Amino acid sequence: MPKQSSSLLFAPPQPLAARLRPRTLAEFVGQEHLVGEGRILRRALRAGRLFASMIFWGPPGSGKTTLARLAAEALECRFVSLSAVMSGVADLRRVVDEARRLQTAGGRTVVLIDEIHRFNKAQQDALLPHVEEGLLTLIGATTENPYFEIIGPLLSRAKIFVFHPLSEADLLAILERALSSRDLGLGGLNLRVTPEALAYMARMAGGDARRALNTLELAVLSTDPDAQGVIATDLDTVRECLPRRDLLYDKRGDAHYDTLSAFIKSVRGSDVDAALYWLARLVTAGEDPRLIVRRLLILAAEDIGLADPQGLVQAAAAARALEWVGLPEAEYHLAQATIYLALAPKSNSTQAYFRAKAALQETGRTQVPTHLQDPSRDGPALGHGRGYRYPHDFPEHYVDQQYLPDGLEDRSFYEPGPEGAEPALAARWRELRKKGGDSTPPASGQEA
Repeated sequence: MPKQSSSLLFAPPQPLAARLRPRTLAEFVGQEHLVGEGRILRRALRAGRLFASMIFWGPPGSGKTTLARLAAEALECRFVSLSAVMSGVADLRRVVDEARRLQTAGGRTVVLIDEIHRFNKAQQDALLPHVEEGLLTLIGATTENPYFEIIGPLLSRAKIFVFHPLSEADLLAILERALSSRDLGLGGLNLRVTPEALAYMARMAGGDARRALNTLELAVLSTDPDAQGVIATDLDTVRECLPRRDLLYDKRGDAHYDTLSAFIKSVRGSDVDAALYWLARLVTAGEDPRLIVRRLLILAAEDIGLADPQGLVQAAAAARALEWVGLPEAEYHLAQATIYLALAPKSNSTQAYFRAKAALQETGRTQVPTHLQDPSRDGPALGHGRGYRYPHDFPEHYVDQQYLPDGLEDRSFYEPGPEGAEPALAARWRELRKKGGDSTPPASGQEA
């Protein structure tokens, strides 16, 4: 067997992911909704025109930087790449000066700012005049929600394109290209990579082409050739290089809010399995467990309420248990509360409070009816509390009297839910209102 090239096996000039970066749109994999045949970016590039500026928003390894480079090459523009982590206003000034000199010669400049969300407001402001006059065609790449991380004036001058994680099929195509390419990939090596290993890399890379290629490169370079000179890479080797899928999770970013949202919506939707999955994802990603239990406490009143009053008790008990035992043991209590609340009957009748709050905004200040006023202050002189009927002096501890202020006495805010324990509670309430209670004044003349 021919001897393996040491230049390929050790210390390559560039990582595999960098060497294999697509050089043409035909080599670009994924984001069909943007660059597929007849799609918006492909049409723009074919026409030789770009939007004034663009924001590429998506997860790592989805092709944002690559597509920015391809766009500049397709339009025959000067391409400048800056990292928001390493660059500042001085770097921007240099790019602007060079772009202005190029503009006088009829050329144009495309500037990619990677991780543009890391630019502060002053740095983003410095871009505005040059983007507005068209001196720079800006392509900002970000993994964070641009609507929260990028200033409004810059957003108004840019078109936002959303990138999706690459599919397993996309990643398999990229891995197979890496294995077959002799010039840029690993095709010059005597390799045998099992289909199971490739499938595992594609599945566990989390839609990130860079992660998949880095795993393949590590698996190959860390494996010695066998007696026949073959570098055999199997599933066990790949698992060692990629033990588990890393969770894309930023405690201040979209992944944080989206995962919490999925968790609560699964509990609200009574899907126990999904609720437990999202709970595990939150805990594994390092989310603050106090935030998780806080959301469960809110849900217990907002979405379950009187349909099962024990729901709030379960959530509160989990919160207390978390304080006492902490993680990881408190995962049992978080799981129990999650299961209970997901299985519990649901009611959102606590929304009645917000209808009452809206009525307050509509009517403004109202007067407390005289019989509901506090009789302990100037009662004899001002009549505070006069005419109040003490419910415990009447049958069933109920008497019909006005509790809402004048003008709202006929308004109804509470709408009982039909699930769990609430119908029985509501039925008693309706029955009491229907009977109206015994209106005979109590013998004691109680006013308190």
